[in-house]
Amino acid sequence: MVMYVITHKKFNQNYPNGYVSLLVGANNKTGDYTGYLKDDQGDNISDKNKNYCELTGLYWIWKNCNDENVGLSHYRRYFTESSSTKIVEVGTLEQILHEYDWIVAKPEELGNWHFKKRNLYQQYKIAHNIQDLDTVRDIISRKYPSYLDDFDKVMQKVSLSPYNMFYTTKKNADEYCSWLFDILFEAEKIIDISDYDNYQARIFGFLSERLLNVYLEHNKFKVKYLDVLNTEPNPPIKRSLLGEIAYLVRWH
Repeated sequence: MVMYVITHKKFNQNYPNGYVSLLVGANNKTGDYTGYLKDDQGDNISDKNKNYCELTGLYWIWKNCNDENVGLSHYRRYFTESSSTKIVEVGTLEQILHEYDWIVAKPEELGNWHFKKRNLYQQYKIAHNIQDLDTVRDIISRKYPSYLDDFDKVMQKVSLSPYNMFYTTKKNADEYCSWLFDILFEAEKIIDISDYDNYQARIFGFLSERLLNVYLEHNKFKVKYLDVLNTEPNPPIKRSLLGEIAYLVRWH
């Protein structure tokens, strides 16, 4: 039973027993990472990290781990309960799994002001290239047609369980990964991201956040939602009105 903590850098590993640091994009990292697992060992897609974000770690967990139950959190994001500032211990997560199939982050609306009252499809259209999400829908319609109604249902919601965070059985995680990466690898063959900047190049991480919600919706799992503790909150982003307009025009 392990909660894997995804990180792209060294950090203060101050978390409970049962949490293990997993360095992603490790094939491009130098320096001493003693005590960190690395996503470039065994069967891996470490070289795709700039496009797949934490998913290179998820792929590594899928292909290389035999733990009974597994989870994914981040070096600065962890599950917590209510308004607590305490990271949930793996033992508590195990107890929750006695009654639930999956533990994921409590649904939330994306925070930018121009997302207000917009559904997930509209939000993606504002922030990214909507053709990419449409491509994923087309892939689902061809390869997993029974998921199509659930995809459309989730895209009409105004909130989602974010960050690709979860805790579940390895069996559940493996089945999810088989579905997820089949879709994303197919999308990677179709979508041209050669002119994307560093942020937009993280496309498959963005898409997978939506797809986790589609997967949970379709399979009618019993889901426990937990709050997320951010130990290193992002600084506020200051944009001029002109900058906001340019941002909207670029991705609308």
